[in-house]
Amino acid sequence: MGFTIEDMLIVGGDRYKIELKAGKKGWSNSISWLLMVEDMTILQHFSGKELAVTTGLGFQTEETQLALVKSLHERSAAGLLVNTGYYVKEMPPSVVSFCDQNDLPLLIVPWEVYLADLIKDVSIRIFLQSEADEQISAALIRALEKPEERNRYEADLRAIFDLDGTFQIALVTTGSLDRMDTVERRRLSYRMQILLAGLTHNGHFFYYDGFFVIVMNALAESHCREILGEFSDRIRKRMYDLPVCIGVSDPVTDIQNLQKAYRRARAAAGMALARKTSPVYFAEMGVYRLLYMVDDRELLESFCYETLGPVLEYDASHGTEYMKTLETYLACEGSIKAVSESLYVHRNTILYRIQAIKKLLPISLDDPQSHLTLRIASMLQSVLSGRENLPE
Repeated sequence: MGFTIEDMLIVGGDRYKIELKAGKKGWSNSISWLLMVEDMTILQHFSGKELAVTTGLGFQTEETQLALVKSLHERSAAGLLVNTGYYVKEMPPSVVSFCDQNDLPLLIVPWEVYLADLIKDVSIRIFLQSEADEQISAALIRALEKPEERNRYEADLRAIFDLDGTFQIALVTTGSLDRMDTVERRRLSYRMQILLAGLTHNGHFFYYDGFFVIVMNALAESHCREILGEFSDRIRKRMYDLPVCIGVSDPVTDIQNLQKAYRRARAAAGMALARKTSPVYFAEMGVYRLLYMVDDRELLESFCYETLGPVLEYDASHGTEYMKTLETYLACEGSIKAVSESLYVHRNTILYRIQAIKKLLPISLDDPQSHLTLRIASMLQSVLSGRENLPE
């Protein structure tokens, strides 16, 4: 997860007298680079995860300091470090409060600390950690693709993960990550990593095969749910203009089962896309777990078309909602009254639609044994819809 605010406090807390003044919940924010900020102009070049460093020369009033932290928050910065004691004596309560409310780490160092030494030291550590993270990502991808070849990835991961412990994977997608250029996708990755609080050296975040992949290791499932729930909430609040869906595997034990967790998270991501809801947990998908794990797409499509093709084609050519009516009818176990109440449509209209649907279907709607076939086919229609937006 990169070099984090927590790492910075550990390695530089005593040496540089760094103090975390506010935004303590952002302790897990990873830092992409350090940038000196003495006016607002440079902020237009922020792409996310930067740690802003300032002497306070251009931010000597409460108003300008508040404007700075608000702008850093909007740009998904990792945090702000202020060299206090000369231009800025102490941080105003309004600035501290804003950083606490928005989990934006606010760090201070006394004026006697030579900032150039701090920046050089931390920058080297960021660079080295970045190289290590790329190595970890490559090893995890090898584990996903060739789990049986443990000798090709074990050595790179042993120092970071409990390889015999539990693993859980969350896949994050917008449905179009694979169509973004590298720079655009990296910026989005930075924004998301800032929103993923509480996960540092017991997890890893990387891009693979059309998804942002979150690997969580040796964490209780309840803790994983808490992390991902907060992550999903932050995405809805901060990235409301972007359709983001999250699919989560159930826990697996041993690194060689990471591929299994990935496939299950991918199935959950498909349902999240189909239902436009997030996060979706594989363990809670019911019978859909089986349907989403079938790899033979041609088989699914043919079964669905053989059973529901005439109804789907009629809806497409006439603008009707017979498929929705049929799904509701099956869910209500054939109760016209329940269908009418569920769809807010008069029962006579429902009766008319059901009679029309009966004429279109290749199997009898009056035969209770056919209902299971139709229910499965309608579920497959949802499965195929979710898969349409998944990367191939």
